Amino acid sequence: MKKKQKYVWYEDKKLWKAVGPTVFNPGIMASASGQVKQIVKLTGIRKGTKVLDLCCGIGRHSLELARRGFKVVGVDLTQEYLSKAQRAARAECLNIQFVCDDMRRFCQLEYFDAAINMYTAFGYFESPADDRRVISNIYYSLRKGGTLIMETMSKEILARIYQPRLWREENGIVCLQEHKVSQNWSWIDNKWLLLNGRKRQEVRFGHRLYSAAELTTLLKDCGFSSVKIYGDFTGVDYDHNAKRLIAVAKK
Repeated sequence: MKKKQKYVWYEDKKLWKAVGPTVFNPGIMASASGQVKQIVKLTGIRKGTKVLDLCCGIGRHSLELARRGFKVVGVDLTQEYLSKAQRAARAECLNIQFVCDDMRRFCQLEYFDAAINMYTAFGYFESPADDRRVISNIYYSLRKGGTLIMETMSKEILARIYQPRLWREENGIVCLQEHKVSQNWSWIDNKWLLLNGRKRQEVRFGHRLYSAAELTTLLKDCGFSSVKIYGDFTGVDYDHNAKRLIAVAKK
């Protein structure tokens, strides 16, 4: 008897298609311009340098970086998102390379001056060794002196704002959410019920939770020489008022 293949949520094309309108809502799309402006400030990267947008989704940061004159490679596992990003790039005559690949595999030795990983697009895998592999791939893909910026929902911030159930409406879709923290506050499981007119769809996904200290240790263990943590893209202190965890790691 053929063994049933284990369901892997991040490889589910239907899941990404379903959550797209909610995840990439107008507010999130509009925020990319300001975030990229701050990314440039935090990294000091200059026009014409090469930037890796790892887990680029529909390319909101890739597009903005290219508009500012950077040479961008956007990597994501969801081809539908990449196709949408490519259409947007062509419409603006922007030269961006989009690559469909798993972040555990993608690596271009000493090719990039900077790398970004935005919107909690990290920690999807059951094994911590896979997270380490991702960070190592980024490290080896950067040139000496290169910079990585990661933006995520940290363990500390989530503990402050945690709600086991909530709902919101985006683009005409009502999203009912359930969240459950497990494994000694190292993992969160999420269930979303998406209501779009008469259409009803349930999706489930989860990811590992990192504190600022844990993420700093991981980055340094993978070779980064220095790591600074901020509470948002403007570079404010990471304290009890932090909105997101912004890690800036130097090779």
